[in-house]
Amino acid sequence: MLSVSMVVIVMSSNKGETKIGVVVENLPNTMFRIQFEGEDIPLDANGEPNMAQLPIAYLAGKMKLYRIRILVGDKVEVLLDPYGGKGRIIKRL
Repeated sequence: MLSVSMVVIVMSSNKGETKIGVVVENLPNTMFRIQFEGEDIPLDANGEPNMAQLPIAYLAGKMKLYRIRILVGDKVEVLLDPYGGKGRIIKRL
């Protein structure tokens, strides 16, 4: 007998927008700061680059599983969260 609590909802992983960008900074726990193509690095009040305002992306599960390495300067494809949170790096180009 199948009860209502046993029903599993599967969400599709292709929701959201993909963008191409360049890794600017490595962060702990396989997280990275990404600069997207066509966008400039935001400047702070002193006119210096403010890296804290660049979007953060984390490494997708299969890339972690197969230990695909991402370095500063690598071009990557990022799947953006539809709610404006962190992005997910899905491919190294």
